[in-house]
Amino acid sequence: MPTVAFQTLGCKVNHYETEAIWQLFQHEGYEKVDFEQSSDVYVINTCTVTNTGDKKSRQVIRRAIRKNPDAVICVTGCYAQTSPAEVMAIPGVDIVVGTQDREKMIPYIEQYKKEREPINGVGNIMKARVYEELDVPAFTDRTRASLKIQEGCNNFCTFCIIPWARGLMRSRDPKDVIQQAKQLVQAGYKEIVLTGIHTGGYGEDLKDYSLAQLLEELEEVAGLKRIRISSIEASQITDEVIEVINRSTKVVRHLHIPLQSGSDTVLKRMRRKYTMAFFAERLERLKEALPGLAVTSDVIVGFPGETDEEFQETYDFIAKHKFSELHVFPYSKRTGTPAARMDEQVDEAIKNERVHRLIELSNQLAKEYASQFEGQVLEVIPEEKDKDNEDSGLYIGYTDNYLKVKLPATSDMIGEIVKVKLTKAGYPYSEGEFVRTVESELPDAVSS
Repeated sequence: MPTVAFQTLGCKVNHYETEAIWQLFQHEGYEKVDFEQSSDVYVINTCTVTNTGDKKSRQVIRRAIRKNPDAVICVTGCYAQTSPAEVMAIPGVDIVVGTQDREKMIPYIEQYKKEREPINGVGNIMKARVYEELDVPAFTDRTRASLKIQEGCNNFCTFCIIPWARGLMRSRDPKDVIQQAKQLVQAGYKEIVLTGIHTGGYGEDLKDYSLAQLLEELEEVAGLKRIRISSIEASQITDEVIEVINRSTKVVRHLHIPLQSGSDTVLKRMRRKYTMAFFAERLERLKEALPGLAVTSDVIVGFPGETDEEFQETYDFIAKHKFSELHVFPYSKRTGTPAARMDEQVDEAIKNERVHRLIELSNQLAKEYASQFEGQVLEVIPEEKDKDNEDSGLYIGYTDNYLKVKLPATSDMIGEIVKVKLTKAGYPYSEGEFVRTVESELPDAVSS
């Protein structure tokens, strides 16, 4: 049996796509082995969101080549798409495929074995107009399933390379999305995370179909208990989306809405598509529709030209609107983007100081958010054993509103929805105790 080993860098979408590529190999009779073992084929799914992403990708490629110099080395993903020549120049790389045509990977391997000539299979991503259908009926890790619904982005923010790595916005056919959702429920998943490069843009390129309509259709999928949207831009939270969320029994009380900056002048330089007044208004509306809503966000600190005043605006906006957790990034130059060429690059020491201030604020807000739920009974899906303390009998899972909870549980509870009383709110973990399994509330007639 030929073997294949995978290594994935970067985002949720890459992890989803690695699972999809594994399906293709499985079909052809491959066995999957750990990346640290010797394998016949290595597939490295790369990231290019920062210059560091490129560097890490190159390190992992070289590691695979050292593991087994006779293996077939396939490189795919965003770095492969934007810099195929750089990847091909690494001695030992055999096949390069970008962010499309993944189904050609195995035929390329067969071709390579015959001809022993390196293959560059990277096409022009800007010409791609159709969503590449990549099905994942189940995931290697058991609890939360990602469901990719769109690809690409039309925004061209000045700090971002991703449109060049992923192409323009294209939505997956709603029928395929629903079909896969049903498949995932059949495989035992209770929660599905809708994911994509610009997830909230779903439907913008479809005739008479929108994200709101997709959410309504997913609501009808029997056995699906939770729908989580991995990320949605403020500009994509339409009144229609808010109405659907308001009516829904499945969309969770957690949204990730990237802010990037809380200053209108910085947002303009970033070429973001909203003002702070608009963002604030959407937050108010969402919190009315979903009381107790957790809003997490991404922030870039030290964008070129960011003054103390502009940073303070960001800080104050976040404090005022009580985000429940932030991912804070110091701005880093991404070669090939307009922002990397801007004057007034901010000093690293200033960036670091601002990053620390925001992380402190985030920790404080996360604790405040969690503390509202102390003593309440919430629904948790246990995902894994507490790795810090293997023998404790504690498991870690998420509530619908994205609190990470440690609770005493058993392995058969993994992936199930259980009622948990939050005994101690905290951050990064809250503590809870098991109350009962949700399924047991069904009347006897149903369960028999």
